[in-house]
Amino acid sequence: MDFGFSTEVKVRFAETDAQGIAHHAVYLVWFEVARIEYLARFRGGYPELQAEGIEALTLDANVSFRVPAHFDDRLAVYARCSDVRGARFRFSYRVEREGELIADGSTGHACADARTLRPTRVPVWLVEAITEVEG
Repeated sequence: MDFGFSTEVKVRFAETDAQGIAHHAVYLVWFEVARIEYLARFRGGYPELQAEGIEALTLDANVSFRVPAHFDDRLAVYARCSDVRGARFRFSYRVEREGELIADGSTGHACADARTLRPTRVPVWLVEAITEVEG
């Protein structure tokens, strides 16, 4: 899978356990960092969705851990958006340290009306922007 977007994170001390290994839960935080930065490239990103009265709810999350990340590691978190259909969309992620696969995973999302939490279609401007960058 090709990833056209990435961002860097540095493993903070607070994100590690007593052995200095990144805690498993922090990977979902890193996925979110990448997802928000990915969306920020398009017409105001997530804040623009919120301004339009739309929330992007997380429906599912999956992480596969390959090798440990440690305190002070600099990691590249790659993100790709796909399967944009109706209200739903999916992100895939890859976490690397100097080209070595640390973890990968995905999250599923749905747009919902912020007041009612009823599903609403992904806005056309976002569908078009994602289609343009993801092909």
